[in-house]
Amino acid sequence: MTTMTRRTLLGAAMLTGLAACSSHDPLDSNGSGSGGSSVTVGSANFTESEIIAELYAQILEKAGVTVKRQMQIGARDVYVKALKDGSVDLVPEYSGNLLQFFRGSSTATDETSVMDALRKVVPSGMSVGEPSAAQDADSWCVTSEFSKAHDVTSLADLAKLDSLKVGGNPELKERPYGPKGLTKVYGVPASKIAFTALSDSSGPLTVKALTSGAVDLVDLYTTTPAIKEQNLVVLEDPKHLIVAQNVVPLMTTKVADKHRDQLAKVSHALTTDDLIAMNRRAQGGEKASASTIAKDWLGAKGLA
Repeated sequence: MTTMTRRTLLGAAMLTGLAACSSHDPLDSNGSGSGGSSVTVGSANFTESEIIAELYAQILEKAGVTVKRQMQIGARDVYVKALKDGSVDLVPEYSGNLLQFFRGSSTATDETSVMDALRKVVPSGMSVGEPSAAQDADSWCVTSEFSKAHDVTSLADLAKLDSLKVGGNPELKERPYGPKGLTKVYGVPASKIAFTALSDSSGPLTVKALTSGAVDLVDLYTTTPAIKEQNLVVLEDPKHLIVAQNVVPLMTTKVADKHRDQLAKVSHALTTDDLIAMNRRAQGGEKASASTIAKDWLGAKGLA
């Protein structure tokens, strides 16, 4: 190799190195991507949350953003802490439960008032995006046999029972809409309630605990396919113990400033029926991955 050739290659290498340095955002600690930064997308520890997180991740990737994934992080307490410390930038959320997490004393119940209140209580450094029409609320369910045997069709009917075996996620025990809410709002004596922790977030174990008679009443998400498949009875909630639960992105202000409009495309297109169909693909015989389900949905909506 000639001296001139070596000098030419060395110069090209130096220019490449300088270009790489000049494109790096010194304020960014997350690596490379759109605008010199990446976005870490996380989810709660249940399938639907991971699917919605994939919708967010993939639409950001389509816009040229480098996306990192931390799926199935855990319950709300865990991923909100991750948002605060910056290890996660974006997660799917549900408006009413998130509002009660930040301010349990809120009296908002309908979609508009819940979102208005939520925007006011989100901690500094965080933001909520556009809410979707899609809702996945908690619901209290019994089997059709239990409903008929005890004449129970509403949460208001539970107070007349001699005892009540309740099942749900471990954190449900302390949630405002959990057993404490049944006591406070519907007058079910706490001494009559026996709580069983079921750690699969409205999944097959929770459904089996109900249908086998291990528990009388379980908390299931309203988009759970088993509600219809197992002919379960969703108890009426005349006093609005469970508030509106629109799907909404919860993110750091950094992500909101740059990517709010992209994420809004998902929110504007997502429906409750979409969630039910996607959950069925994940939980039924197909057992499709969250990534595949999200990719197919975005394509069907013209967002891929």
